[in-house]
Amino acid sequence: MKYIEKSAKTVEEAIELALKDLNATKEQVTIEVLEQPSKGLFGLGARKATVQVRLKEVASKTDEFKPKAAREVKPARVSEPGLPASEEDKNAAQKFLREVLNAMDIKAEIRIKCIEDSLYLNLSGPKMGIIIGRRGQTLDSLQYLVSLVVNKNKGREGYVRVILDTEDYRRKREETLVRLSKRLADGVVKTGKKVELEPMNPYERRIIHSSLQNNDKVTTFSEGDEPYRKVVIALK
Repeated sequence: MKYIEKSAKTVEEAIELALKDLNATKEQVTIEVLEQPSKGLFGLGARKATVQVRLKEVASKTDEFKPKAAREVKPARVSEPGLPASEEDKNAAQKFLREVLNAMDIKAEIRIKCIEDSLYLNLSGPKMGIIIGRRGQTLDSLQYLVSLVVNKNKGREGYVRVILDTEDYRRKREETLVRLSKRLADGVVKTGKKVELEPMNPYERRIIHSSLQNNDKVTTFSEGDEPYRKVVIALK
């Protein structure tokens, strides 16, 4: 199934850009809003709306008689991979993060790795519970701010992905969500009733979708508007 992610000032503009690249109509795709537009924080610029538009797999009756090669859908045009993260990116991220930690009176060691077009930052120290916040909300917000700083003057082609973690929180949270999704899916199969999870950010929703995508008894979809968008697990 082919998909594309697009960003624009509004959700509708981002959807239109994606539909144009996919050469499709709204009836031929499923749409998920990954990020709602925002005016930004601390003067670091506005956040654009980001959507993921996915082509539905619809085969015509004649397709089954065509050779496999003839039935293949051409891949959608997507943006080229970003440029490798640079020392300048690394220094900008570390400087900003240190200033924020000092303002919060938190002592922490900052370790940074540059892997291709991604910047991985890991914090360690005595007050990391404050950095993580409720269900990782503070950690996510801080990660977003660091990303704004690193990508402030970059175009889309040079975008650097920023991942901020502490005490292995991201991996532990992912494992928790995977276990939760499978347990809830079993409950849906037993009762026949759909289950709505609590609102989650786009990253955590993708974990739920991915963990159950090969389950032949249940399906998942997202509904609602940010920041209250949530995953629903239902029988197929």
